Amino acid sequence: MKSFSFLLLLNLLTTFSFAQKNFQGSATYMSKTTMDMSRFDKMPEDRKKQVLARMKNYLEKTYTLNFTRQESSFKENVKLAAPGTSGPKWAISNGQSSIYKNTKELKIIEAIETFSKRFLIIEAMTQPKWQLDSETKKIGQYTCYKGTLTREDVSIDYVSIFRNRGRKNNTSKKDATQKQEKEIDVPKMETITAWYTPQIPVSTGPKDYYGLPGLILEVNVGRTTMLCTEIIINPKNEVEIKKPTKGKKVTREEYNAIVKEKSDELREQFRNRRRNGGGRRF
Repeated sequence: MKSFSFLLLLNLLTTFSFAQKNFQGSATYMSKTTMDMSRFDKMPEDRKKQVLARMKNYLEKTYTLNFTRQESSFKENVKLAAPGTSGPKWAISNGQSSIYKNTKELKIIEAIETFSKRFLIIEAMTQPKWQLDSETKKIGQYTCYKGTLTREDVSIDYVSIFRNRGRKNNTSKKDATQKQEKEIDVPKMETITAWYTPQIPVSTGPKDYYGLPGLILEVNVGRTTMLCTEIIINPKNEVEIKKPTKGKKVTREEYNAIVKEKSDELREQFRNRRRNGGGRRF
C-alpha cells in the first residue's frame, strides 16, 4: 500500500510540474447499457429486434465533459434519431440537461427537464468513500487506477415506471401503502467501479462521479459502462462551462417525489384510456 501511495504521489507531482495555470480540457464519453431480455422471453425474435432498435438511442449515448481544476460541466450530445428507431419519448433528452460540479464551492447542480418543466437539483458535495486499488490498466495513452464505491442509488427507474403503466392494480390501498413504506425503509444500493488517471489532475468525471485523485475515464455500474473515447487538454478555444440558473430549485428527494407523483397520474390516465377503448401498449 505504501508503494502504491508513493506511485500516486509521484504521478501527481509529475503532472503538476507541467500543468499550466489556466489548465482546462474536454473529454468525450460513450455510454452503453444492456437490457435484461428475460422479460421478453415470450416475445417473437423479430419483435425483440424492433424493441431493441427503438431503445437504441436510450441505451447508447455520447456525452461531453468540459473541465477546469475546480469546475466541470457534463452534457449529452444529442443527435436526431433515424425514422422508426427512436426510443420512448420520456427517455429522449432535449439537449438541455446538464450536470455542473464545483469542487471549490462543494456544490453539484443537475439541470433537467421533466414533463415539460425545468428543475435545478442542488446538492452539497461530500467526499465519497472510494476504496483505492493498486490495479492499473491503460485507457488510450493514460495509466488508470481502480476505485470502487458503494452508495445509495437515488436515481429514478423510468423504464420500470412506464413498463408497468398498463398493468391492472389488484393491490389494496393498505397493501400499497405498506409496500411503499417498505421500499423507503430499505434503500437501493449500487456498486460503482471507476478507473481514473492521476496524469490529469482534476477530481471529477462523467455524470455525478468525483472525488478521486485524477480524472475518471471509465465507470461501470450495473448494466451500464461509460468510457472516455477522446481527451483534449488545453484546446485552442476555451471550453464552455456554464453554471445552470434556470429552473425550479429542488432537493433530490423533492424532485424524485414530484416525478413519482406525476408518473402515477400518467399511469392512471393510460388505464382510463384503455378502459374507454383508447390508447395502446408501449
